[in-house]
Amino acid sequence: MLRVEDIDGARGLIHVHGKGAKNRWVPMPAVLLTQLRGFWKTHRTRPWLFPHPGSLDRPRPLSRRAIHLAFAAARGRSDLKKHPVIHTLRHCYGTQLLEAGVNPRLIQANLGHTSANTTALYTHLTAPALATLRDPLNALMRGL
Repeated sequence: MLRVEDIDGARGLIHVHGKGAKNRWVPMPAVLLTQLRGFWKTHRTRPWLFPHPGSLDRPRPLSRRAIHLAFAAARGRSDLKKHPVIHTLRHCYGTQLLEAGVNPRLIQANLGHTSANTTALYTHLTAPALATLRDPLNALMRGL
């Protein structure tokens, strides 16, 4: 449920309204800002950036069900072998940040976790992450 004022284009941030009042500002890719600005030029739908299509007289956000149905339709058009859900995107985001070398504490803040243990669940070790561990260990072994 994204409001127009949740986008801070000047700073490149999105205001995330998390569960349990865990609100935070997270970085927004420049390409996304460009796409959102293009959408805004053609739609101008206040207060919701993506309002429910049948709510033009009394604007309301897209329902969770509508979002899930849209995601399921997109998944159906893909050739993915696994069966991802919307929450899978959150796991992928955390994992990609870790693989890009982002400090785990920053990942924790971006995901809105109070515990680093929760963040560790999202950022499971992947093949690229394990490869970065092997290289220093091999160098240490050569020095013996």
